[in-house]
Amino acid sequence: MNFNSLQFLIFLPVVLLMYWLLPHRLRWVLLLLASYYFYMSWNAWLVFAILGTTIISYLSAILIERTERRSLKKLFLVLMAIISLGLLVYFKYYNFLIQSAVDFLNLFRMNIESPSLDIILPVGISFYTFQTLSYVIDVYNGSLKAERHFGYYALYVSYFPQLVAGPIERAGDLLPQLKAEHFFGREDFEAGFRILLVGFFRKCVVADLCGLFVNNVFANLGEATGMAVFVASGLFYIQMYCDFAGYSEIAMGCARMMGVKLTRNFNRPYLAQSYTEFFRRWHITLNRWFTDYVYIPMGGSKKGKARKLLNILIVFALSGLWHGANWTYLIWGLYAGIWVCAESILKKPVASLLKARNIDLTKPWIVWARRAAMFLVFIPAALIFRAESVAQIGEALSKISVIDIPQTIDILGLNAEKTLLLVLCIACMCLIYYFGEYTPCARRLVSIAEKRSVAVADGRRILVCITAVIVTALMWTALLESGDVTAFQYFQF
Repeated sequence: MNFNSLQFLIFLPVVLLMYWLLPHRLRWVLLLLASYYFYMSWNAWLVFAILGTTIISYLSAILIERTERRSLKKLFLVLMAIISLGLLVYFKYYNFLIQSAVDFLNLFRMNIESPSLDIILPVGISFYTFQTLSYVIDVYNGSLKAERHFGYYALYVSYFPQLVAGPIERAGDLLPQLKAEHFFGREDFEAGFRILLVGFFRKCVVADLCGLFVNNVFANLGEATGMAVFVASGLFYIQMYCDFAGYSEIAMGCARMMGVKLTRNFNRPYLAQSYTEFFRRWHITLNRWFTDYVYIPMGGSKKGKARKLLNILIVFALSGLWHGANWTYLIWGLYAGIWVCAESILKKPVASLLKARNIDLTKPWIVWARRAAMFLVFIPAALIFRAESVAQIGEALSKISVIDIPQTIDILGLNAEKTLLLVLCIACMCLIYYFGEYTPCARRLVSIAEKRSVAVADGRRILVCITAVIVTALMWTALLESGDVTAFQYFQF
């Protein structure tokens, strides 16, 4: 079931009501059953994939902890990794690997036909595989004790708010919260509800409206103008951010209303002034995972400059392939990795040059100029990420290389009603943004309101919540009428 579905809007209140009515000792049972029901609503048979991964990682951690010999510990870790990653490779990459092999052999005119294998990708497999791997590795390294209660561990793996698309939680952060006794509090519930609303707004309004134009352009790439492709690529990054950040915020909101605080997965990435900073702000839990479990074990930056650059490229290549079984994702990862490597090489020389010329990078106009420049750098990355094939990347880039200004008048390609929705969307997005939980402006506004009176602050928060509900409901209804509500983009990963 999608978060942006009527089924979920019934499911969530029922779970929350039962959760707060049940005694603490029974809540894990409710959440585990709810999580498995949530997962099985896509495909009941695929529950065996997540259940198998859960059992294997649970037993592996216990065996690793009980074993004295280091060689046996490593053997259990390697076997667990092979089985878990083997399942991931089979479900997600098997067709891609077979097709790539056939394409390679056909270069030598062998005329081999591609086998048609209909393998269903289990929803969220990339996320829960990485989550269980991090747990077993932490137990192996001695930084975490193996969980003996299978029910709580199974809940950690399948916790429904973050099951399908993250954030990728560490067992040391999430398990203690799931086991702790929580008491209903207005502050947590209100904060969770506010985050939930912002998440729904990002996804159901901003992301889906951007998707109207983006999908139209890439579906008719041969007829699109260069400016249309350029704008579509920019809007796609906004779409992806609002889609994935929206999912993460809905997940955070759901968990917060149950007293659980999930890891923040985005930190306003489009305020980044470099590609390196961007990836510290974007999909934070995935980047931390690759840093802790791939980059650092390979030597990180401690084995010389050349080895550091190679490690960066390997990590970004793997990150690209993690996103999907397509050469376009690998190219996207390498594109990002090359930029990060270039920034690493040029960081000190550029800093010395700027210091010699007495140029202050903290000046507001320079900061915003760097942010604008980085957004332009993101345009090719967005295009590569959105393209369905390497050939489409080439076609789209050739379009962008020739932008005809007179042909840009009707770049939106939307009818009047949807254009009006887009204008309303931007206006309301600003309203929600300034009352969001994470912005400095919001903190200042709340501080001022609290100084005046608690009643005034409460009244404003209630008014904003009501406004957000009404605006989101109206726009969601409009999208439903036009059939343009879509699933979350990261479900495919």
